[in-house]
Amino acid sequence: MSETMRAHLRELVRDWVEGWALSRDVSAPLEVPEGFFIHVGRPGHMVRYVLPEHDPAMLRALVQRATSPGTWLKICASRDEIELPDSWAISEPEFLMAVALHSAPPPEVPIPYEIEIETHAHITDARLRATDGSVAASGRIVVHGASAVVDQVVTDPAHRRRGLGSFVMKQLCARAADRGASRGALVATSEGLELYRSLGWTLESPMTVAILRPDTHAVPTFSF
Repeated sequence: MSETMRAHLRELVRDWVEGWALSRDVSAPLEVPEGFFIHVGRPGHMVRYVLPEHDPAMLRALVQRATSPGTWLKICASRDEIELPDSWAISEPEFLMAVALHSAPPPEVPIPYEIEIETHAHITDARLRATDGSVAASGRIVVHGASAVVDQVVTDPAHRRRGLGSFVMKQLCARAADRGASRGALVATSEGLELYRSLGWTLESPMTVAILRPDTHAVPTFSF
């Protein structure tokens, strides 16, 4: 990886972790040699490390040091690049994505839904309600400086395949641009990857997610 790409990914990851921490109301990220550290403090998710690149020696040292169950790793690398002890459970793949934001009018609300927008400090929440008052689709965007981080975009299964996820994304991005954000970041699941690509987001890096299992006290062993 070139130095330019390393710097780009580190900046993008910094944008994302800062926005994610604000969105989830947890401690602000700390910059550490491996990347970024967040104290989450929740059952099964005590701390997380987010690594903008995969350095095998650095990862090995981190894993030998991180022995508390509920430690999460998010590494900007594909699963086949990563080797971890059996004490770590590997989750479904995720994808770091980015987009340039531009001012644009929010899209028209699809009939028969109604939109609710709430903004508090850095956070804007969008909820699309069905005629019975239930939430058909929702999402959140966090603006900090010139960056906006999309989080928790969900469409109820009963309302899928109607373009509601795209509508929520367009609403959030338009409002973030109006608040001065010029770039966006998010981490997508496999399910959301193609939706975001269709909206102009670019894939910057695959992400491997690993969680230290709660039922192990074994000394980690490595094969790399």
